[in-house]
Amino acid sequence: MDTKSENRSFGGTQGVYTHASKTTGTDMTFALFLPEEAATGPVPLLWFLSGLTCTHENAMTKAGAQQWCAAQGLGLVFPDTSPRGEDVANDEAYDMGQGAGFYIDATQDPWSPHFRMETYITKDLTDLLAAEFPLDMDRQAITGHSMGGHGALTLAMKNPGRFRSVSAFSPICHPTASDWGRKQFTGYLGKDADWTGHDATLLMKDRGFEGPVLVDQGTDDQFYDLLNTGDFAAACAARRQDATVRLHKGYDHSYFFISTFMEEHVDFHAQALYA
Repeated sequence: MDTKSENRSFGGTQGVYTHASKTTGTDMTFALFLPEEAATGPVPLLWFLSGLTCTHENAMTKAGAQQWCAAQGLGLVFPDTSPRGEDVANDEAYDMGQGAGFYIDATQDPWSPHFRMETYITKDLTDLLAAEFPLDMDRQAITGHSMGGHGALTLAMKNPGRFRSVSAFSPICHPTASDWGRKQFTGYLGKDADWTGHDATLLMKDRGFEGPVLVDQGTDDQFYDLLNTGDFAAACAARRQDATVRLHKGYDHSYFFISTFMEEHVDFHAQALYA
């Protein structure tokens, strides 16, 4: 692991690091905020999974999360959204290839050699964080935006006992019923593969989540019709899931929306992590 930068932030440290990933077969970059409390012992960890076209940097610099994680004594990790490099497959479209890993493990060429983001998040990066940083890996929570909201919801439900809480900003809630999902799953997994394990609405219907769920969605989101928030809310209601799904008048898909409600999401996770 190499340290690219470390900056003082709200009494803690915002770092950026690179490491060689066995899972993706590439060098991967991630950012990690550690609050002041990490100097004296392990702290709980919140994951933030970013959306299409993003790197580790977008949410790190725009979401405004560090101040709230510092106040609650939480670590905060920002992984990249895909493998990268000249030898890594890509696509001309912004919603496929590099920057669009969808937090799944690809099984189809040319994607399968490197695009294994589900295993990277849940195993490779997790093991590195546990080994190298003062983090309490028994207390983890997860959030994300758009494609990353899809990742947060699906990974939380597919890994029982791993995360104490899950939240999402403008998540892709029902990708098997959306062009943000069907296109990518066809390419990464194949059109005849079983996609149900990568769809938050279907997973909620099938198994739900043992902890609390929070979803925030703007009513002026320019991608509203691709997200299917209502389908996920209906699945939560049918299952009687401990969930809050909120619509916010006038807000769009941007980091202005995320930063507005970030404090509430961090507080939501802190309640679960310190329970």
